[in-house]
Amino acid sequence: QVQLEESGGGLVQAGGSLRLSCRASGRAVSTYAMGWFRQSPGKEREFVATVSWSGGNTYYADSVKGRCTISRDNAKNTVYLQMNSLKPEDTAVYYCNAGRGVVAAEDPSEYDYWGQGTQVTVSS
Repeated sequence: QVQLEESGGGLVQAGGSLRLSCRASGRAVSTYAMGWFRQSPGKEREFVATVSWSGGNTYYADSVKGRCTISRDNAKNTVYLQMNSLKPEDTAVYYCNAGRGVVAAEDPSEYDYWGQGTQVTVSS
């Protein structure tokens, strides 16, 4: 069992930055791929980024590529999402997740565990 707790969301003006954190607890956390999805009202949960268990491989949605960086610190069981040049369309609840053997990173069913989410609001 893995528990995930997100933090770092908030209100920011367009063009600003935020860093989201997700602290994981449980067995063998460092063996899981971890990532972020987001969901805004009336929309389906959308893939944002994922990082492999080692941190050596990352993958991003086209909508955030070049503006976001995902990283992890396995010593702290924490994954980060640095978001820069934020846009109003980035407004959503951001969810951290963890999964083993992830093949289709954009498919939410590939992930075994999810956090409760943290709200990010970008004002224009």
